[in-house]
Amino acid sequence: MDVALICYFCTMKKSLKVILLAIAGIVLLAYVLVQWVLSGTEFGGVMDEESSVKARSSHSFNGDHFQNSPGDMPYGIMVNIGDLLGDQVRVPPGPFPMEIPDVADTVKAGIRATWLGHATVFIEMDGKRILTDPMLSDHAFPIKFIAPKRFNRSPLPMDALPPIDIVTISHDHFDHLDMKTVKVLAASGSQFYVGIGIKAHLIEWGISATQINEMDWWESLTLDEFTIHCTPARHYSGRTGLNNATLWTSWVISSPNHDIYHSGDSGYGDHFRVIGERFGPIEMSFIKIGDYGEDLGWRDIHMHTEQSVQAALDLRTKIMFPIHWGTFNLSNHDWYEPINLAVQYASKKKVSLVTPKLGETLTFGDPIHNLPWWESMQKLSELREGAPDSSHL
Repeated sequence: MDVALICYFCTMKKSLKVILLAIAGIVLLAYVLVQWVLSGTEFGGVMDEESSVKARSSHSFNGDHFQNSPGDMPYGIMVNIGDLLGDQVRVPPGPFPMEIPDVADTVKAGIRATWLGHATVFIEMDGKRILTDPMLSDHAFPIKFIAPKRFNRSPLPMDALPPIDIVTISHDHFDHLDMKTVKVLAASGSQFYVGIGIKAHLIEWGISATQINEMDWWESLTLDEFTIHCTPARHYSGRTGLNNATLWTSWVISSPNHDIYHSGDSGYGDHFRVIGERFGPIEMSFIKIGDYGEDLGWRDIHMHTEQSVQAALDLRTKIMFPIHWGTFNLSNHDWYEPINLAVQYASKKKVSLVTPKLGETLTFGDPIHNLPWWESMQKLSELREGAPDSSHL
């Protein structure tokens, strides 16, 4: 501490000294508590030398952190105060209607898909079971009293999971990567496919390195007759801050007969068109439609629903399966807005959209019978909150 500052402190009145010391003590205590929390296992690990070498060789790594493109702005730190203080109806009036999926047998041919909430989808394709962005816990953060809590329990809880062959993880945010779910999956022998740096988290949680496949954008790996392609996304990362220390991804999974796509979190960009050109037509694409804001910094990494529908066109997908909505209060919009907009824009742009309930299993190739199952809950929300009628959406 500077000598002049010490002398100045000595000349202060006793009451002022007490106040300043109390403030300093509170700040110090807060710092110690934050460091203690961040040291918890659920916050993951740090890249080893092997991963660091892989990171340095990535075109998405600038020598210090990952980025979408050179010169990009920092992500996730710009907030529109009008959004935060608005009158959005962010929480549904009760649990969604739900079906309990039958997971006893997997399909030997074709694709069946079941939405478990947020970005987690249980998929059966040509004899293998696949799970995307494993998050089945009730809270999307280790500290429960400040953590986003699920509106609806998962229709397939952790203890009911069958053995999963392929697990893809789009990035390391808590609402997409859950330590408890990962440990359950690992115990049954799942193979995990992750972006660069995320391996460190799984190793910290006791997962064998032989089960972890760490990949860069446009890399492909095979598992039996399947090929798992790591593809770009436009987002950011970090379990302990906005440090972009790990790589965010999307995924294409190909069998000899079918291709599926999972967007993870992403802003809209040309990568959808490029993925479509390389791998399309894609039979079923699981595309984020919710959790966005109006601020430009937010929009750049969380595309709005009309952009999600355009992404489906860019991907040349045959079926758009909307995800990443109606599970957590993370967004600056009414909880029902994304699905209403998805229906509206899909109709306008002639995109084949499905609107399954939680736990409802859809088979690719079956006739589409969409029911607006959320509308009665939407009307109840509007009555309770005094919100304007959104039936025009």
